[in-house]
Amino acid sequence: MVCSTRSNTSRPVVGVTGNAKRVSPSWNCIRLSIFLAGGRAKRISIKRQRKQDNFAAFVISGGDDIHPSLYGGEVMEKATYDRKRDELEMHYIKYALQHSKPLLGICRGFQLLNVVCGGSLYPDIRPMRRKTTNRAMILARKPVRVCKHSKLASILGKTRIRVNSLHHQAINQLGDNLSACAYDADNFIQAIESTNKQPLLGVQWHPEYLLYKSRQRRLFRWLIKSCH
Repeated sequence: MVCSTRSNTSRPVVGVTGNAKRVSPSWNCIRLSIFLAGGRAKRISIKRQRKQDNFAAFVISGGDDIHPSLYGGEVMEKATYDRKRDELEMHYIKYALQHSKPLLGICRGFQLLNVVCGGSLYPDIRPMRRKTTNRAMILARKPVRVCKHSKLASILGKTRIRVNSLHHQAINQLGDNLSACAYDADNFIQAIESTNKQPLLGVQWHPEYLLYKSRQRRLFRWLIKSCH
């Protein structure tokens, strides 16, 4: 595994993709999460493009909907898309996969990992929910079951967790070399991991907003540990 890129303080440097907004709470929380895990984060966006080989690992963060043309879906009238960001993040994901660099996908990033691997999405799951709500919740209130023998279960040390929820798209068909490792009450996939040696995890929730939960911080520790 090629993960030798370090900062001057021997902290692995993690590229964090996201929107190009001047103020981004998600970026600030991810940066802190990576620092607490022993790494150093650098922001990547369409305004902050960086050399891909400068990074030991990548976080693909949350944000706008992924354009349906990338997975054969239909364009939604009121959806917000960012085609330039789609292209940018797909470039970094493909690079990470080709060079076995650790990847953590968060919400939109989790979905885009699946799309890059050949999977598809539900453009809007709101009408499909039966046992869960699609009301946005930043606190950990949504119950999720983690598959017992999964990599994610070994990282979290638990198979029943509560997470937040800020999405209305979800994974439909899984991409190549991916397995689902967590579900909500409506059986929508909540996490994915690789079926080969690629150090990859994707979660539908936002662990960066759950820093007060030690089990959620373990996701970022896994990312940094995978760089060694």
